[in-house]
Amino acid sequence: MTKIPFSEVLEKSKIVKAKELQIELPSQPVRYYRHGWQSWSLAAWTDTSPIPIPKPAIFHPLQVDVEQVYKKYLNGSWLGAVEFSDGNILLLGALATDANVSLVQDQLTGQSDADEIEWFIAYGQENVVFEEYAEQLGRRLGKTKKNGVPRVWCSWYSLYQAINETLLDKIFNEIDDLPFDVLQIDDGWQMDIGDWEANQKFPSGMKALADRIKSTGRRAGLWLAPLIATKSSRLFHEHPNWFLQKEDGRLVSAGFNWGERLYALDTTHPDVTSWLVALMKRIRGWGFDYLKLDFLYGGALKGKRYKDIPREAAYRECLQTLREAMGADAFFLTCGTPILPAIGVCDAIRIGPDVAYYWERFHDAYLLYNPTVPGTRNAIRTTLHRLWLKPLLHIDPDVAYFETSGNLLSHAQKILLQDLAHICDFKATSDLPQWMTKEEHDELRSFLDDKPKVTQTGRYTFSVNGHFADFNSAIELPHIPKGLTALGGRLLGWLGNRYIILRMYKILDLGKLRKRRAIL
Repeated sequence: MTKIPFSEVLEKSKIVKAKELQIELPSQPVRYYRHGWQSWSLAAWTDTSPIPIPKPAIFHPLQVDVEQVYKKYLNGSWLGAVEFSDGNILLLGALATDANVSLVQDQLTGQSDADEIEWFIAYGQENVVFEEYAEQLGRRLGKTKKNGVPRVWCSWYSLYQAINETLLDKIFNEIDDLPFDVLQIDDGWQMDIGDWEANQKFPSGMKALADRIKSTGRRAGLWLAPLIATKSSRLFHEHPNWFLQKEDGRLVSAGFNWGERLYALDTTHPDVTSWLVALMKRIRGWGFDYLKLDFLYGGALKGKRYKDIPREAAYRECLQTLREAMGADAFFLTCGTPILPAIGVCDAIRIGPDVAYYWERFHDAYLLYNPTVPGTRNAIRTTLHRLWLKPLLHIDPDVAYFETSGNLLSHAQKILLQDLAHICDFKATSDLPQWMTKEEHDELRSFLDDKPKVTQTGRYTFSVNGHFADFNSAIELPHIPKGLTALGGRLLGWLGNRYIILRMYKILDLGKLRKRRAIL
């Protein structure tokens, strides 16, 4: 254990090499910056009290770092910071993968799960300290060359999985007059999670779909989740030995979604590597050059690998293989990704959980106490706390909304999402023109064309072309549930771990999707 006196970092930042190091704080901090593991995991300044473990546990692999979630003290992935009563902060950040930071009483501790690594330590004003940390990360992991602000239409938040060839062709005609750079097809085109071929809803095939998009003058975008598979997939049945295992031979859980259990590929297995390379080349051959790879956390779960290397190092190696296979001219957006290992490899990172057509749901926020689930408040909260990544690569805050039909967000809440897109320099929407009024259509066009001047005026306030954007309403975490609310949360969490309950929800969701598509 390397111990660093607090006095040594007061005047100048330090870089220290150690497997484990500790800084004894001079006084009790007033806030702690907890940094979540992957895109959807909570990142926020909070008080120094532990917060409840999010429920249900079945979703932990796809929401948090399952290796850290049950620790009873404050912890985060790669970095942590404390704020003192005078407003200054102390940041301790790893400059390599496979590391975490914790706060126990008055001691800030960094620990590497691999060998000795470099740690960055700095004290001072928040913006200065985080800027310097990002600079040090860029020197070691790399920076993305940015070429303009992406303006993306994606199919997900309007149609979810209810997409087909005919419907998308109709939509492309409807949005032809809007200045999008990318038309991205999301979940719903594939045979199964793991089987990345066109399903029966796309009889002409994916190359024809990419050609149709490119005929509009836009880049063709495609969503897929190449590092996980469902148990029902052909991939799982044909290659069960490709999947990550525990020491006792059981499969590592990658969570639950699409009404099924998920499993993660062992990306260090040479046959898996060959399969992933072939997959990327096939998709590029179809004509897609904007690739949104999702649920990537599967590549960094803990388990017994073909190659005995740390889990995040293995994941970064996989990302580099994917990057090389898809080609340098492809735009590579990572989502559901462990953050640090992706820096310097991809073009963009999604830096918060999914937005939604609502602000927050009571059962998610108070009963399950889960800030990683889809919801506009959750998305804004974590995205704002990761703006320090912007010098390193494109940061994706998810979509903005404009249409009112079927949307529960207030006008002010929709404006916050639009402002956040300007702040992040990443503009996307899923709204359909046939669902918008002329005024909403014009607002969307103006949003896509606008290049506002953005100035940060406080931790959560900005000036966007002179317009005051105040995000404080999105920041606070819910009050910790007590009494009957806590009891109800435990019951709901228990039910949420039952596969039959989750499958019932899936059936209800499919019904909603059928109704949604019928509107068109």
